[in-house]
Amino acid sequence: MPDSAVSFPLAPRPLAAGLRVLPLFPLAAPLSLLARRVIAANPGLIERLGVYGACRFAIDPTDLPLVLLLHPHPSRARITVHRRPPAEADTRIAGPLAALLGLVHGTWDGDALFFSRDLVIEGDTGAALALRNAIDDAELDLGAEVAGLAGPMRGRLAPLIGLAERVTRLPLRRTREV
Repeated sequence: MPDSAVSFPLAPRPLAAGLRVLPLFPLAAPLSLLARRVIAANPGLIERLGVYGACRFAIDPTDLPLVLLLHPHPSRARITVHRRPPAEADTRIAGPLAALLGLVHGTWDGDALFFSRDLVIEGDTGAALALRNAIDDAELDLGAEVAGLAGPMRGRLAPLIGLAERVTRLPLRRTREV
């Protein structure tokens, strides 16, 4: 197995430990709200998925004890949270949380992550590729989207997201090129 050219930081241990013992179902509502917000702000995401728009995508951060099942839909997108990859997933994309976030934020190239085996794709690879291309085109910034959910507190949350990014070394925002 080839060595990765990138050394990814692991998800914070307290986060992983908490997720091991706490129930996961309370995470589904805010994650679904985030998914609907991202899709509403980027309507081309669903269009770009094409025939794969009805697929269910298992997003599996291997350094956390959970798997997110994304059901994209223009008006009722949702995310369910599971302990193991659910059988109803059409495709599974697995890798360290940092690699998955870096893929979303354009920090790392998806092809390089796949060929270095930092990301593993199982099931419908065409669906996984369509999702990756849709996300690339949208140039998402999940940190900004999360801050946007805070409404009038957005200005106070944005610096905290930056601090969390520096402390954890996880790519929580899209890096802007100047």
